[in-house]
Amino acid sequence: MFQQIRTHLAAAGAASLLGLFPDAALAQTTDERRERGAAVIQSLNNGMTQPTLEGMRREFPFLAEATEAYALGDVWSRPGLDNRTRQLAAVAAFAAIGETAFMRVHAGYALNIGVSEEELKEIIYMVTVPAGFPKAIAASQVLSQLFEERRQAQRGGPTEQSPAMATGKEAGP
Repeated sequence: MFQQIRTHLAAAGAASLLGLFPDAALAQTTDERRERGAAVIQSLNNGMTQPTLEGMRREFPFLAEATEAYALGDVWSRPGLDNRTRQLAAVAAFAAIGETAFMRVHAGYALNIGVSEEELKEIIYMVTVPAGFPKAIAASQVLSQLFEERRQAQRGGPTEQSPAMATGKEAGP
């Protein structure tokens, strides 16, 4: 009798998990997920690949594949939020945890898709509340540098960073 109860509980648990994760029932191949992830990068990065992801692919292929298939292909491409909202959320989250290199990449993507400098500044102002002034100040400094590098690149002037960095592509996806 206890065995039957355990079996029924296990079946109910599996069914409820599939209800919570309906995509699990529609499992896709890793190649399909990676292709979706590559399309996300292309859409955010002005049709270009992401240099850090490509470098990671050579040295850490599993990590690159996981990033592309899961983070980008599964999570980033989910319905429910547009790219603009996702980028603003990513900038805020990375700034709040002090990951300014990743914040910079996502701020670059945000600028690429039409988010204004003023909107990004507002995100950093908001970071002072949950994360404090030190993290917001660090984030503001990185954003100021990114803004200046992009302005210089638009004017055709010299920048301290490489052109790839001027578009926000120097760190992770």
